[in-house]
Amino acid sequence: MVEWVEVKGASVELAVQAALEELGIQDAERAEVKVLQDPKPGFLGIGRQDAIVRVKPKTRGRKGRPGRGRHRKRKASRKPGSERSVPSKGRTKAGGGAAKAKSRQANRKAGGRPGGGAQSGRGRKQQAGKGRRAEGEVEAVAGDGKAGETLGAEQAEVVREFLDGLLKEFGLEGDVDSGFDGKLVRADITGEQTQALIGPKASIMHAVHELTRTIVQRKTARGCRLRLDIAGYGEKRRQALRIYAGQLAEQVLDEGGEVMLEPMNAVDRKVVHDAVAKTDGVRSYSEGAEPRRSVVISLD
Repeated sequence: MVEWVEVKGASVELAVQAALEELGIQDAERAEVKVLQDPKPGFLGIGRQDAIVRVKPKTRGRKGRPGRGRHRKRKASRKPGSERSVPSKGRTKAGGGAAKAKSRQANRKAGGRPGGGAQSGRGRKQQAGKGRRAEGEVEAVAGDGKAGETLGAEQAEVVREFLDGLLKEFGLEGDVDSGFDGKLVRADITGEQTQALIGPKASIMHAVHELTRTIVQRKTARGCRLRLDIAGYGEKRRQALRIYAGQLAEQVLDEGGEVMLEPMNAVDRKVVHDAVAKTDGVRSYSEGAEPRRSVVISLD
């Protein structure tokens, strides 16, 4: 029996090497390699696509009797020789950012979730609704009514003063605009030099976001829901996330099964939940613990 493996990797070379190791083949000339998908970089860290290869040993069977084989699918690690995780049946893992997709067979049984039985339609909707509500509860801003408006305005001013000081400390030219819209504090930092505060995969911007929220909480003694955008990056990412989530929702409708996105912060997860909610027949919920919490899209 000839066995073949299907492997995903950051590049074709890494995927082939991982497949050869899986099959125990040292000489690449003793294997048949088929490239199923070339890698793609994605946009703004979203929609990155790994290479997919299918590899099997060259057969020496009788003429006209090609070997039949069973197959396994694997995800190639970024570094050759490192441990690879074995995907579970029924879910495809997709990613925004550095998407690390794991190839999995589509589970066409609607409502089926890994590790559990089927749920009723009402139960699934209630669970999805709870997930979306939970994503919106990213630190309560303030009370209702006039008191809430007053506290929100105070927090917006604290945000502006802190970010203005941060720009001066870094020696960056830019403007800070902040305000309270009744639900959350919004802050926009604009200016060409302010792009330095974004960083690779927005790592610096996320750090500034968390630091700003901490400062606000210490000065006002209340939590703060803050939406921070620097040089327009946040809005561009939200737009890309909406498009990507819509495409994945359509994919789930067509192919069935589930798709798990890469781990995201609560703000990005809410963007995905809202985008998926616009497509009938699919639902979304969050899975995992912070900071590795991910959105899963499945049939409703």
